[in-house]
Amino acid sequence: MRQSPGVDIALFGRMVADDPSLNTDACAQVAHSISTHRVSNEYDYFTAVDDLSPEDSAGAGHIGTVEFNSSTLYRYATVAVHQLYKELKEDTAKAVQGFIRAFVCSMPTGKQNTFANRTLPDALLVTLRTDQPINLVGAFEKPVNAGRNNEDGFVSASAKALVDHTKKVYGDWLKEPDLALVTGDLLSELGDKQPFENLLDILTKEIENRFDIGGDEK
Repeated sequence: MRQSPGVDIALFGRMVADDPSLNTDACAQVAHSISTHRVSNEYDYFTAVDDLSPEDSAGAGHIGTVEFNSSTLYRYATVAVHQLYKELKEDTAKAVQGFIRAFVCSMPTGKQNTFANRTLPDALLVTLRTDQPINLVGAFEKPVNAGRNNEDGFVSASAKALVDHTKKVYGDWLKEPDLALVTGDLLSELGDKQPFENLLDILTKEIENRFDIGGDEK
Protein backbone atom coordinates (compact mmCIF):
# COMPACT_ATOMS: atom_id res chain seq x y z
CA MET A 1 0.00 0.00 0.00
CA ARG A 2 1.30 3.46 -0.90
CA GLN A 3 2.31 5.44 2.17
CA SER A 4 2.00 9.21 2.56
CA PRO A 5 5.23 10.71 1.18
CA GLY A 6 7.59 13.06 2.99
CA VAL A 7 7.83 16.73 2.07
CA ASP A 8 10.85 16.23 -0.20
CA ILE A 9 9.20 13.36 -2.09
CA ALA A 10 5.92 15.24 -2.43
CA LEU A 11 7.74 18.27 -3.84
CA PHE A 12 10.21 16.57 -6.16
CA GLY A 13 8.65 13.18 -6.85
CA ARG A 14 9.78 9.59 -6.61
CA MET A 15 10.15 6.77 -9.13
CA VAL A 16 10.48 3.16 -7.98
CA ALA A 17 10.98 0.84 -10.94
CA ASP A 18 10.27 -2.36 -8.99
CA ASP A 19 6.99 -1.09 -7.52
CA PRO A 20 5.14 1.54 -9.58
CA SER A 21 2.52 1.84 -6.82
CA LEU A 22 5.14 3.77 -4.80
CA ASN A 23 5.68 6.36 -7.54
CA THR A 24 4.88 9.97 -6.69
CA ASP A 25 4.51 12.80 -9.18
CA ALA A 26 6.49 15.94 -8.36
CA CYS A 27 4.54 19.01 -7.25
CA ALA A 28 7.44 21.43 -7.83
CA GLN A 29 9.30 22.49 -10.95
CA VAL A 30 12.60 24.39 -10.82
CA ALA A 31 14.05 26.04 -13.91
CA HIS A 32 17.73 26.53 -14.64
CA SER A 33 18.99 29.95 -13.61
CA ILE A 34 20.00 32.14 -16.54
CA SER A 35 21.95 35.37 -16.74
CA THR A 36 19.88 38.36 -17.81
CA HIS A 37 22.79 39.78 -19.82
CA ARG A 38 25.81 38.79 -21.82
CA VAL A 39 28.43 37.01 -19.71
CA SER A 40 32.19 36.70 -20.18
CA ASN A 41 33.86 33.91 -18.25
CA GLU A 42 37.02 34.50 -16.25
CA TYR A 43 39.66 32.09 -14.96
CA ASP A 44 41.03 31.67 -11.46
CA TYR A 45 44.57 30.23 -11.45
CA PHE A 46 45.42 28.27 -8.33
CA THR A 47 48.11 26.06 -6.82
CA ALA A 48 47.79 23.43 -4.12
CA VAL A 49 50.45 22.17 -1.72
CA ASP A 50 50.93 18.51 -0.84
CA ASP A 51 51.63 18.46 2.90
CA LEU A 52 52.87 14.87 2.74
CA SER A 53 55.22 15.19 -0.24
CA PRO A 54 58.86 14.01 0.18
CA GLU A 55 61.30 16.67 1.43
CA ASP A 56 63.29 16.51 -1.81
CA SER A 57 60.16 17.20 -3.88
CA ALA A 58 59.89 20.84 -4.93
CA GLY A 59 56.98 22.68 -6.47
CA ALA A 60 53.22 22.60 -6.12
CA GLY A 61 51.24 19.44 -5.60
CA HIS A 62 48.66 20.56 -8.12
CA ILE A 63 48.19 23.49 -10.49
CA GLY A 64 44.98 24.32 -12.29
CA THR A 65 42.34 26.87 -13.24
CA VAL A 66 38.69 27.33 -12.27
CA GLU A 67 36.33 28.95 -14.76
CA PHE A 68 33.81 31.39 -13.25
CA ASN A 69 31.72 34.46 -13.94
CA SER A 70 29.68 37.06 -12.08
CA SER A 71 26.19 37.65 -13.44
CA THR A 72 22.71 38.86 -12.57
CA LEU A 73 20.46 35.80 -12.63
CA TYR A 74 16.78 35.20 -13.25
CA ARG A 75 15.51 32.22 -11.24
CA TYR A 76 12.09 30.61 -11.46
CA ALA A 77 10.23 27.82 -9.69
CA THR A 78 6.59 26.82 -9.33
CA VAL A 79 4.67 24.63 -6.89
CA ALA A 80 1.30 23.00 -7.61
CA VAL A 81 -0.16 23.74 -4.20
CA HIS A 82 -3.48 22.00 -4.93
CA GLN A 83 -1.61 18.78 -5.79
CA LEU A 84 0.73 19.17 -2.84
CA TYR A 85 -2.30 19.38 -0.55
CA LYS A 86 -3.45 15.96 -1.73
CA GLU A 87 -0.11 14.56 -0.53
CA LEU A 88 0.59 16.54 2.65
CA LYS A 89 -2.81 17.79 3.89
CA GLU A 90 -2.33 20.12 6.88
CA ASP A 91 1.45 20.35 6.30
CA THR A 92 1.04 21.95 2.88
CA ALA A 93 1.41 25.62 3.86
CA LYS A 94 4.48 24.88 5.97
CA ALA A 95 6.02 22.92 3.09
CA VAL A 96 5.46 25.78 0.64
CA GLN A 97 6.97 28.23 3.12
CA GLY A 98 10.03 26.02 3.55
CA PHE A 99 10.42 25.60 -0.20
CA ILE A 100 10.35 29.36 -0.82
CA ARG A 101 12.77 30.04 2.04
CA ALA A 102 15.22 27.46 0.68
CA PHE A 103 14.84 28.69 -2.91
CA VAL A 104 15.58 32.27 -1.84
CA CYS A 105 18.27 31.79 0.80
CA SER A 106 20.18 28.61 -0.05
CA MET A 107 23.25 28.47 -2.28
CA PRO A 108 25.10 25.61 -4.00
CA THR A 109 27.82 24.27 -1.73
CA GLY A 110 30.38 23.61 -4.48
CA LYS A 111 33.37 25.99 -4.41
CA GLN A 112 31.97 28.01 -1.49
CA ASN A 113 35.42 28.33 0.07
CA THR A 114 36.77 29.62 -3.23
CA PHE A 115 34.08 32.16 -4.10
CA ALA A 116 32.11 32.83 -0.87
CA ASN A 117 28.92 33.11 -2.95
CA ARG A 118 26.66 33.99 -0.04
CA THR A 119 24.37 36.40 -1.87
CA LEU A 120 20.63 37.09 -1.58
CA PRO A 121 18.23 38.20 -4.32
CA ASP A 122 17.79 41.88 -5.12
CA ALA A 123 14.09 41.30 -5.76
CA LEU A 124 11.54 38.54 -5.18
CA LEU A 125 8.12 38.04 -6.77
CA VAL A 126 5.73 35.38 -5.41
CA THR A 127 2.36 34.90 -7.08
CA LEU A 128 -0.61 32.65 -6.39
CA ARG A 129 -2.60 31.68 -9.48
CA THR A 130 -5.58 29.40 -10.14
CA ASP A 131 -5.17 29.14 -13.93
CA GLN A 132 -1.57 28.15 -14.75
CA PRO A 133 2.02 28.97 -13.77
CA ILE A 134 3.86 31.61 -15.82
CA ASN A 135 7.62 31.60 -16.31
CA LEU A 136 8.59 35.19 -17.14
CA VAL A 137 11.96 34.31 -18.63
CA GLY A 138 10.87 35.87 -21.92
CA ALA A 139 11.82 39.20 -20.38
CA PHE A 140 15.45 38.32 -21.10
CA GLU A 141 15.18 36.95 -24.63
CA LYS A 142 17.08 40.12 -25.48
CA PRO A 143 20.03 40.53 -23.06
CA VAL A 144 19.78 43.66 -20.96
CA ASN A 145 22.42 46.39 -21.01
CA ALA A 146 24.01 48.05 -18.02
CA GLY A 147 23.29 51.53 -19.33
CA ARG A 148 25.64 54.15 -20.63
CA ASN A 149 29.22 53.44 -19.55
CA ASN A 150 27.86 50.62 -17.36
CA GLU A 151 26.90 53.21 -14.73
CA ASP A 152 23.51 51.71 -13.86
CA GLY A 153 24.54 48.08 -13.55
CA PHE A 154 22.50 45.05 -14.61
CA VAL A 155 20.18 44.66 -11.62
CA SER A 156 17.92 47.68 -12.16
CA ALA A 157 17.84 47.13 -15.93
CA SER A 158 16.90 43.48 -15.41
CA ALA A 159 14.13 44.40 -12.98
CA LYS A 160 12.70 46.94 -15.41
CA ALA A 161 12.73 44.40 -18.22
CA LEU A 162 10.93 41.91 -15.98
CA VAL A 163 8.29 44.43 -14.92
CA ASP A 164 7.61 45.51 -18.51
CA HIS A 165 7.39 41.92 -19.76
CA THR A 166 5.14 40.85 -16.88
CA LYS A 167 2.68 43.66 -17.54
CA LYS A 168 2.58 42.72 -21.21
CA VAL A 169 1.94 39.05 -20.40
CA TYR A 170 -0.88 40.00 -18.03
CA GLY A 171 -2.38 42.34 -20.61
CA ASP A 172 -2.11 40.08 -23.67
CA TRP A 173 -2.46 36.54 -22.37
CA LEU A 174 -3.56 35.81 -18.81
CA LYS A 175 -5.09 37.82 -16.00
CA GLU A 176 -3.13 39.11 -13.06
CA PRO A 177 -2.54 36.61 -10.22
CA ASP A 178 -4.95 36.18 -7.33
CA LEU A 179 -2.16 37.21 -4.97
CA ALA A 180 1.15 38.93 -5.76
CA LEU A 181 3.79 39.66 -3.13
CA VAL A 182 7.21 41.20 -3.62
CA THR A 183 10.26 41.79 -1.49
CA GLY A 184 12.54 44.68 -2.45
CA ASP A 185 11.82 47.96 -4.22
CA LEU A 186 12.65 46.89 -7.77
CA LEU A 187 9.46 44.88 -8.44
CA SER A 188 7.06 46.96 -6.33
CA GLU A 189 4.89 47.64 -9.41
CA LEU A 190 3.98 43.96 -9.61
CA GLY A 191 2.66 43.29 -6.12
CA ASP A 192 2.29 44.15 -2.47
CA LYS A 193 5.74 44.95 -1.10
CA GLN A 194 6.57 43.10 2.12
CA PRO A 195 9.67 42.17 4.12
CA PHE A 196 10.57 38.57 3.36
CA GLU A 197 9.34 37.14 6.67
CA ASN A 198 6.02 39.00 6.33
CA LEU A 199 5.68 37.72 2.78
CA LEU A 200 6.02 34.15 4.00
CA ASP A 201 3.46 34.70 6.75
CA ILE A 202 0.91 36.25 4.38
CA LEU A 203 1.33 33.45 1.84
CA THR A 204 1.07 30.79 4.54
CA LYS A 205 -2.19 32.22 5.86
CA GLU A 206 -3.59 32.52 2.34
CA ILE A 207 -2.88 28.85 1.60
CA GLU A 208 -4.33 27.77 4.94
CA ASN A 209 -7.51 29.76 4.22
CA ARG A 210 -7.94 28.14 0.83
CA PHE A 211 -7.97 24.56 2.08
CA ASP A 212 -9.94 23.04 4.91
CA ILE A 213 -9.00 20.09 7.10
CA GLY A 214 -10.96 17.68 4.93
CA GLY A 215 -8.93 18.59 1.87
CA ASP A 216 -11.65 20.35 -0.10
CA GLU A 217 -10.68 23.64 -1.68
CA LYS A 218 -12.76 26.58 -0.56
